[in-house]
Amino acid sequence: MLEIKGLDKSFGGLRALVNFDLRVNQGDIIGIIGPNGAGKTTLFNLITGFIQPDTGEICFKGENITHLKPFQIVNRGISRTFQLVDLFKEMTALENIMIPCFSHRAKNHRHRGKTPSDVALEFLEEIGLADRYNELVKNLPFGELRLLDIARAMVTEPDILLLDEPFSGLDVEDAIILSNAIQKMHKKGQTMVIIEHRLRDLLKLVQRIIAIVFGQKIAEGTPDEIMNNEKVVNAYLGERRK
Repeated sequence: MLEIKGLDKSFGGLRALVNFDLRVNQGDIIGIIGPNGAGKTTLFNLITGFIQPDTGEICFKGENITHLKPFQIVNRGISRTFQLVDLFKEMTALENIMIPCFSHRAKNHRHRGKTPSDVALEFLEEIGLADRYNELVKNLPFGELRLLDIARAMVTEPDILLLDEPFSGLDVEDAIILSNAIQKMHKKGQTMVIIEHRLRDLLKLVQRIIAIVFGQKIAEGTPDEIMNNEKVVNAYLGERRK
């Protein structure tokens, strides 16, 4: 579904991604890990058109999307969330979800014939926030903001959903709610790529993990393989003494 070949991106003298390859198949749920500054969010920004690569290409369902703009990429079927939740605070939960209902993709999928408010309420129900539909976003707790951000991304019916540190800042209870929501989406067939620092939460969800350090892929495999990989352990904990 998604194939990335030889992606390179530098900011001045800093190489954020180095000859990076990635393949995502339909139905995958993939985790991407790495220390701060490893290039994870840069990868998402490149995939979704917020920045352009220096070299390499990004192909989605056989089409080269490397130089498309973010709204064009969303309308082709890739949606994302961000590390920092940035919703419209002076609008209600329902109104925030209604906004992407006006996108070309949303209007031409299963939402056809329904009003934006009807569609938005359906997605609020799916994430368990239907009773908060009329609440101003600025009054919602952080865990609910995370769920609302994911619901907003899902309104466009993405073929691939990119989640950037969805568990960041959540307490244990909210993390369980979010984990259940992600598992529910995956069981329905949603393909996902998840960046996450909280490995305990990530390992319960993903089938495959890619580890990045200084913009380079150092390992790829199952959660067990990655957690027992010497390069990954050293990247997180420092070199083991012989």
